[in-house]
Amino acid sequence: MSQVPDISFDDLMAEVAALIVEALNLEVQPQDVKPDDPLYGEGLGLDSIDMLEISLVISKHYGFQLRSDNENNDKIYASLRALSTHVASQRTK
Repeated sequence: MSQVPDISFDDLMAEVAALIVEALNLEVQPQDVKPDDPLYGEGLGLDSIDMLEISLVISKHYGFQLRSDNENNDKIYASLRALSTHVASQRTK
């Protein structure tokens, strides 16, 4: 069984931001993604297709599945901080 890397929450948020920016080819720098700004709609202006892309990248990188039918998706994808909190609690790698 693989060990989950021991990194700080701030480093995890930076890593998740970089994955989002890279996966979606956004024209912002990862450090410009504010932790509490909305990911969906206003904020980064992402849509449901973008959220699917993010879920695929997160699943592949962190070893757990983000399901499209999860009733908590509004909370999970509310912001970079919320998504990173979910990743921290669910990751297997």
